[in-house]
Amino acid sequence: MLIIKSGICIFARHKKKDMDIKDKWVWITGASSGIGRALAIEFSYHGCNLVLLSRNIAELEVTAGKCNPNIKAIIQSIDLSDPTSITGAVAHLRVKNTPLDILVNNGGISQRSAAIETQDGVARKIFDINYFGTVNLTKALLPQMIEKGGGQIAVITSLVGIIGSPKRTSYAASKHALHGYFDSLRAELFNEKIKVTIICPGFIRTNISLSAVTGDGQAQNKMDEKTDSGMEPSKLAKIAVKGIANQKEEIYIGGKEILAIYLKRFVPGIFSRILRNAKVT
Repeated sequence: MLIIKSGICIFARHKKKDMDIKDKWVWITGASSGIGRALAIEFSYHGCNLVLLSRNIAELEVTAGKCNPNIKAIIQSIDLSDPTSITGAVAHLRVKNTPLDILVNNGGISQRSAAIETQDGVARKIFDINYFGTVNLTKALLPQMIEKGGGQIAVITSLVGIIGSPKRTSYAASKHALHGYFDSLRAELFNEKIKVTIICPGFIRTNISLSAVTGDGQAQNKMDEKTDSGMEPSKLAKIAVKGIANQKEEIYIGGKEILAIYLKRFVPGIFSRILRNAKVT
């Protein structure tokens, strides 16, 4: 449809009706706080049943208590840094015949340290959780999705999965790796009817900067100014769940920081100058 207003041409499309995800089973890692908790609550009020995954069982129970009481919620302990924990959690849920329609890979850890100050073990820990943990869980669940005849995988990466940022070297690298892996996986799984959605948040008001690791592996225990003034997780969850329901391939969520993606793409030299002077903690 072409709409003309005051000499300006605007192309408009009829609004697409959101796909119905009611009664779907959604598995969410990192569901004990922040974005994971917000996603669980939002999915629950779309009528989805949940499998809530995290190391912190007590906080998973808090999440379950905030969800729609009319849905089913299963709590399962998992440690993404431990392949044995991943295998055990999947086997336990498989024995219980727990359905799986949508996997949301949300669990992860952030970083606040310069590359030269970051110990090798800390960098490996970031990759073990953010990349290898996510990949291992996904691979463990793929046979169940293929056997079922399809499904969907969503992965929460970050704005720094597309652009780099000072004091995020290993974190940014782990998120870039997720983009490469899941873009490739999307192509591989097309004939299996398994969709892949990559979600890239900007600054979201969670405790991620408090628990972010510094160079020696200790938590930063400090709230970043931009994180503190970021988007509320509940708002992100509404956008993300809608995008997942409509099987979008990639979704950017945040404030004006999202413009960095386009600056990086079209005027990289200018963007580099801006980034060098940006306050990142």
